[in-house]
Amino acid sequence: MSDAMTQNASRTPLRIHNARLIDGTGSSPVDDAVILVDAEGVITYAGPAATAPPVTGQADPVRVLDAGGRTVLPGFFDCHVHLSYAHGSPPHRRAELDRVLVTLDTVARMRQTLDAGITSARDLGGLSAGYRTAVETGRIVGPRLHTAVRILSHTGGHADLRLPDGTDLTAGMSEITDTADEARLAVRRVLREGADLIKVCATGGMGSPYDQPDDEGLLEEEIRAVVDEARRHGGKPVAAHAQGNAGILNALRAGVTSIEHGYGLDDRALDLLAERDAFVVPTLSTVYAGINKDTMPDYHYQKKVRWSGITKTNIAHAIERGARIALGTDAAVGPHGVNLMELSYLVDLGMDPMDAIVAGTRTSAELLGVADRLGSLTAGRVADLVVCDGDPLTDIGVLGDPAHIVCVIQDGVVRKGSLHPGTPAAGRP
Repeated sequence: MSDAMTQNASRTPLRIHNARLIDGTGSSPVDDAVILVDAEGVITYAGPAATAPPVTGQADPVRVLDAGGRTVLPGFFDCHVHLSYAHGSPPHRRAELDRVLVTLDTVARMRQTLDAGITSARDLGGLSAGYRTAVETGRIVGPRLHTAVRILSHTGGHADLRLPDGTDLTAGMSEITDTADEARLAVRRVLREGADLIKVCATGGMGSPYDQPDDEGLLEEEIRAVVDEARRHGGKPVAAHAQGNAGILNALRAGVTSIEHGYGLDDRALDLLAERDAFVVPTLSTVYAGINKDTMPDYHYQKKVRWSGITKTNIAHAIERGARIALGTDAAVGPHGVNLMELSYLVDLGMDPMDAIVAGTRTSAELLGVADRLGSLTAGRVADLVVCDGDPLTDIGVLGDPAHIVCVIQDGVVRKGSLHPGTPAAGRP
């Protein structure tokens, strides 16, 4: 992974000092911290400067960077994005564009997302596996990617964007499936195309014209077939678009890994979420920043207005109950490139700022199955980190403004900005 991602990139051992460290584990910040990164892009030390090992005597030259007292955090995750779509553009509009333009615009959005502090992202519909490979092989710069490729939906369901006359406007986003056997075949098709996970529609949704968020999507037995088929193929995770509570319960009983949106979560669902050790990805950006009467079809706007208060009440209760929350924005429904505003929305609903940071780092890494490599600034983890102006523990909003993300390092390589070159103070390691 490290060699591939840094192809054609400059990487040397790093020493970042004069930093305030928030390591993503929930531990208290460390003032006057040092982070050491080896030539493979792996963290060898992150902690107080007083106990940092010296950098002298190493075979490779060490690049020393001065954080200037700023806060250094792990690279963040966005576990629910749609990078191949522009903000506010209905998915079917992509079918009207030249594929070259779609590709170029997608690459630009990937870079914008990385610059916002998102070093890893999970795309839940519309992004081919080629983009993941392009990042891994150094062809383009962007977040590490997990992609569902397409979305499994029933006829007339949330991801069925066909017109009544049968014209298909899905632009490759959807897999229509109406029985358990068809669901198994659909799983096999998207896995053949390189999917890292499977996404199913367990309910209707806001942006779909034919249904409501409370409508049930794939039946429980169909979702169970998807989960089983994913298990048979390497244990791939299953994410469920699930807004109304009936569909949420169906998805959890069927064994999905994560509930996406979860707007209708009640105590029964929260109990089952905890029992199954599943995650919820609330995508609060869709109700805080994803409502625009001037650009949305009326049916979409009316559903959003009707559900926004319900969503805030239920997600606040999920936070209070200690649900396992990972960060996701549904970017495209809301703006790209301001992903970490989601942290502010979590805090607005009662989450402690440190817990919100953990949700966007370690917990998200756990959801994606990469917590042994990413999600915290601890020895042995890959050096994905961001440096921000301000104190996110007193003003979490600083992370939501890309202008305050002064440096992004991915896999030990500086991807955005830089820090002032520095040398350790006299007598310091």
